[in-house]
Amino acid sequence: MMGVMTSQLPLPMAMDASAVPIGLAVSLVEDETGGRAFVHGELSYAWDVGDTATRRFTAAKLADIKAASVAEISAAFGVDPGTLWRWRQVLAMDGVLGLAPEKPGPRGPSRLTESMMSEIRALRSTGLPLRAVGAKVGVSEFTVRRTLAMETAAQEPATAHPSRQDPEAGPVITEPAEGLPVLPAAADRSGERAWARTGLLECAAPAFAPAARVPLAGLFLALPALVNTGLLECAKEVFGALPNGFYGLDTILTGAVFQALAGEPRAEGITRIDPVAMGRVLGLDRAPEVKTLRRKTAALAGTGRAGELLTAMATRHLNGSGDEEGGGLAAVLYVDGHVRAYQGTRKIGKVHSTRLKFPVPATEETWVADGHGSPVLVVMAEPGAALTGELRRLLPTLRLIIGDDRRVLVGFDRGGWSPALFQHMSSAGFDVLTWRKGTTGDIDDSLFSEVTHTDEHGQTRTWAAADIRVEVPVGTTGEVLSMRQISRKVKVPAGGLRQIHILTTDTNLATGEAIYRMGARWRQENYFRYARIRFALDSHDAYTSTDDDPERSVPNPAKRKAYQNVLTAKTRYGKALADTDAALLAARTPAPGTATVLITNAGHNAITADLFTAQTVFEEAQAVHKEIPARVPLGDIAPGQQVLDTETKLLTHAIRMAAFNTATTLAREIRTNTGYARADDEAHALIRQALTTSGDIDPGRDGYLTIRLDPLPTKRPTAAIAELCDHLTSTETRYPGTDRILRFETKETRNVAQRIKR
Repeated sequence: MMGVMTSQLPLPMAMDASAVPIGLAVSLVEDETGGRAFVHGELSYAWDVGDTATRRFTAAKLADIKAASVAEISAAFGVDPGTLWRWRQVLAMDGVLGLAPEKPGPRGPSRLTESMMSEIRALRSTGLPLRAVGAKVGVSEFTVRRTLAMETAAQEPATAHPSRQDPEAGPVITEPAEGLPVLPAAADRSGERAWARTGLLECAAPAFAPAARVPLAGLFLALPALVNTGLLECAKEVFGALPNGFYGLDTILTGAVFQALAGEPRAEGITRIDPVAMGRVLGLDRAPEVKTLRRKTAALAGTGRAGELLTAMATRHLNGSGDEEGGGLAAVLYVDGHVRAYQGTRKIGKVHSTRLKFPVPATEETWVADGHGSPVLVVMAEPGAALTGELRRLLPTLRLIIGDDRRVLVGFDRGGWSPALFQHMSSAGFDVLTWRKGTTGDIDDSLFSEVTHTDEHGQTRTWAAADIRVEVPVGTTGEVLSMRQISRKVKVPAGGLRQIHILTTDTNLATGEAIYRMGARWRQENYFRYARIRFALDSHDAYTSTDDDPERSVPNPAKRKAYQNVLTAKTRYGKALADTDAALLAARTPAPGTATVLITNAGHNAITADLFTAQTVFEEAQAVHKEIPARVPLGDIAPGQQVLDTETKLLTHAIRMAAFNTATTLAREIRTNTGYARADDEAHALIRQALTTSGDIDPGRDGYLTIRLDPLPTKRPTAAIAELCDHLTSTETRYPGTDRILRFETKETRNVAQRIKR
């Protein structure tokens, strides 16, 4: 009789239920007795409390054997990847003893006095950022954090806050809140789905059931910032509502933003997210599928009002955003073009891509960002349009968005260089900020002086600059435009210095701020790069296309080719003229010993024959070039050319702009409202980690929805998220489509509060 071989179940990653997973093979347990690391369920490393060398040895060896990624191991052990790399290097060179912590040296006397600490606390109570407080008092940001921590320590027991525990200790693993089932079955919404199929249900309202350890519960943190972007409110004003169905407008847009924040910005990405997990966050039994998302998006795009949505969001974004540093400015905006390359089979017009360095089939977009580099507005540019023309076309829309006659500072690069445009913008209430284009003489060294500027984070920068008035020619009529030219000296790769020049029509802007604002234009470029990587900026969310207007006037490529022929003929004519002059000079010069020279008509004609031929070719080339029209209908040179769908792309741009601004707002809150020491470098990474963490959903208290997040792998990030939760709770944000106010907390802070109460 043939036997049957049974398969053996895989070993768990750890035999301890409180273990924290590191990748797919390792788990980590750290408690009051020390720490243990399990590899494929087997205990491989262990250390006692205070045995720092063995703990570091464990982290280094796990990285050496590639048990998990460096990022996962460093996050679990509470260090950055650079520190883990140093541990591995020290272990390879000096062994385990080299990993032992060094004995701390003697400390000097503290500069902090009671009056200084009181001043720090008073400035911080006004809402001033930590770095700005340090700049005003004359101490470092670390000193400000330490002072504030000392104040908190004096008010609470030393064990009352996780941020003052062992910084290298592992997370406190807590049990689910009493009465909350762990991942219960989703609520039955089959009745509502049946009504939706008949068209009798407008939309399913969010309803939250008690649940513990819910994946993606961290996405609730995005809601206060998402509401501030205006996406949901403006969408209701513009679209009203979606056609009757199970998924309403709020659900579709909120889910799309959540999906982007979870790392899957495209509609197809929902297949890589558990639909039940996303459904719990949306207050439904499951999230919509790809075909539903596409159908709902197509319904919104079919209204042709995506541009109105973007304009409404931009108006909300810039409303009341007067810049104190800019005096009477209504806003500081940056405008730049973006080329979105196309790799499909449709016949799309080619555009030169500065990123790819050659012409490619592409769609051009014109983006507007605020002074922080956050996207505000995007419009689809006309095929082949220049930035100068797009800027002129944008001005009425920007004025409508600002809503008054205050001046707006608009920064852009040399692609928008046009003195006539500058004059037009100035007369329309817009101040220009751009780099000077073309060859310009250097400014005398005696005109340079030191200028400074302190940014919104309290960081002060210093430059040597010259601020003068210049006259910029407008066209060829002799008219000039008076502008400010701010010059700086910068190093060149070959060594030495060269001068660069900034032009602006703003007469009130401080010199240092003008330099800072011009340099800050790179924030918009950073958004393009970040959004390409994380928010699928260049993806083609719709593959439909329409025929381009065959009567649209476009530059005639034959005109350019004819002009090249003119240049070639002109060059040959110049060379023939030089050769003829040299030959005639030689013919008129008598040989040594002779007094006369005889030049016959035949000889003269032979010498000048090539010149007459070159002149004839040159004149013919000029005549041909003059007869060719500069612009022709598109259908004459590119019949059948198409343009990609714009409405769907503008709608997805609005969603991803809201997602980016949401993540940026949360990162800014980490920097300004928490004591996270590495917030300047790791705020965005911490937010991405927090948004995908698990937690509990507790709707037990009437009128409130409590989100209780699980602790992160290490203490310091968990403490920062706990402080962020306190700040977000104070906003009293309501979950869209409900009357429930969101309350945020972490399980560590909740357990600490329970211990204090006991």
